[in-house]
Amino acid sequence: MQTPALPDLAHTAAKPVHWLATAAAMAGVVALAGLLQPRSATATATEQRATTSHGAPAPAPDPAGVEFPLECGGAGTTVAKKASGDLDGDGRPETVAVVHCAAGSGTPPGGIYVLTRSSGAAPRVVATLVDPADRKTVGDFAVRDGLISATLLGYSSLDVPRCCPDQEEQASWRWQGKAFVRTSGDLARSV
Repeated sequence: MQTPALPDLAHTAAKPVHWLATAAAMAGVVALAGLLQPRSATATATEQRATTSHGAPAPAPDPAGVEFPLECGGAGTTVAKKASGDLDGDGRPETVAVVHCAAGSGTPPGGIYVLTRSSGAAPRVVATLVDPADRKTVGDFAVRDGLISATLLGYSSLDVPRCCPDQEEQASWRWQGKAFVRTSGDLARSV
């Protein structure tokens, strides 16, 4: 009879006591990992959120009823898109609204406006990021982590039909000090 080249592996046969010991060791590791987790973050005095008298977060300004600086010749305005977030780090949310004249057809140029509200006061426009006079239409639009981003669509000439913009520009704005600063999208590109 030939002896095997490998040592006897009889000790590797698992018995119920081995499984229980392994399970107990794994439970200990999971429990220890739970105890070693970092503490939850807590807000400092400068990070505290503005709240209502009931302790709920202050609501973002609603653009309904705000008078936007648009010349629509009596046609009225349409809030096409809106998004909210704390843009200036004061703990109160602002609302960014994409607004254009209520046109019956075509693609009217739009504006991007930032709204804020002082405690108890009506919402008001505090910044114009895109002026409708620039003849841009706002495509994609988002507010995330204090950054406002938008795709601006435009026209290379007056011969391009107003339904079909042929230029696209990515733009973003961030609050810096005392104003919103455009941080990208200085050049337009053809679509």
